[in-house]
Amino acid sequence: MIHLASNSESRAKLLTQFKIPFIQKAPTYNEEQIKTTIAKDFVYLASKGKLEKAIEEFGLDIPLLTADSVISTKDGEILRKPQNRDDAKRILELQSGSQISIISAMHYKTKEFYLCDVSATYYQFDIFKLKDLEDYLDSGLWDGKAGGCMVEGFCQKYIQNVDGYESTAMGLQVERLLGWLK
Repeated sequence: MIHLASNSESRAKLLTQFKIPFIQKAPTYNEEQIKTTIAKDFVYLASKGKLEKAIEEFGLDIPLLTADSVISTKDGEILRKPQNRDDAKRILELQSGSQISIISAMHYKTKEFYLCDVSATYYQFDIFKLKDLEDYLDSGLWDGKAGGCMVEGFCQKYIQNVDGYESTAMGLQVERLLGWLK
């Protein structure tokens, strides 16, 4: 049994899919305090900060797992969780017809062991059809998603090329974690 210290439905879905028993409760942590503009540094610092808060709030009686993800444009701009519908539209339009990287960091800690991983998956998207984009924006499914993107949902039919694990793009490189679970 592990403690998924995250509110992410996608991460919970991945753990279930890989048959990893878990409980889920996120610590109180404010990502807005992170000032870096480098995507890999941001996810590392956010997931590490979440781990530190989770240890403080929950202890280590159950192994802790924290994670964070961001999307980065080909120009290196970090696309975080949209603040509202207009922000989601702006962020998704940057991804339309472009290459992005989805970068995820995880920290897994027990009383005796510590694993940290930063992974990336790269996508090339076709141009999003306006009607599909508007329908997705209206659905609200972008809310709470890094870059407003759901490669397992809305963005899936626009994927032209993928380099990396889908699990990384969903917020948790489970394949890397599996080898370290008892």
